[in-house]
Amino acid sequence: MKLPQPLIEGRLVRRYKRFLADVELNDGTLVTAHTANTGSMQQCAEPGQVVLLSKSDNPKRKLAWSWELVQVNNFWVDINTHRANRVVEEALRSNVIPEFQDYTVRPEFPFAKSRIDFMLQGPSEKVLLEVKNVTLCCKPGVACFPDAVTTRGQKHLCDLMEAKQAGWRAVIFFLVQRGEAEAFTSADNIDVEYGRLLREAVSSGVEVLAYRTVVSHEENRVEQQIAVRL
Repeated sequence: MKLPQPLIEGRLVRRYKRFLADVELNDGTLVTAHTANTGSMQQCAEPGQVVLLSKSDNPKRKLAWSWELVQVNNFWVDINTHRANRVVEEALRSNVIPEFQDYTVRPEFPFAKSRIDFMLQGPSEKVLLEVKNVTLCCKPGVACFPDAVTTRGQKHLCDLMEAKQAGWRAVIFFLVQRGEAEAFTSADNIDVEYGRLLREAVSSGVEVLAYRTVVSHEENRVEQQIAVRL
């Protein structure tokens, strides 16, 4: 999907209070940007990293600037978690993901006491698909999730297991934003319970897909599937 334009380059001074980041623009101006990411942002919020910001002209916004991308290991990483579902939705509707060719796409599907990111319907099946945004690498070339303990993520795995038992095809989709990643795994050293539940979900029939994105100044799009190692 296309990113906001233009994007303005700067260097991260600090990220704080979860949703705020101070950035020094290339002309020396210091600005505070909104950060649409609730995770720890390990490896993606180091002072001195090159970042790209967008600027809104909406007078009702408290902060005009938004942090969009950060450069890590010479790759651009999209840290805006609100965009992840839209990137996946665009890929689904464009038939970029081979597992779901020509499936209808319904976002925000109510199931049990939750809302699953997508309900997909094919010729002979219905699929519940939950998306997770991945910005961390646990080791060189291996992306991992989560980057902080996530009780919400744990609940989503339980929801998918419940859906599988109820006769749905259930899928968790890891959108890997690290361009160097060739494989995906669970971050057991960060959230051991999430890793346990993920392996339990797989044993119960929940499918795991990991797709890497390619991110530039102009766009973020799903590129290719990578290996899952649990």
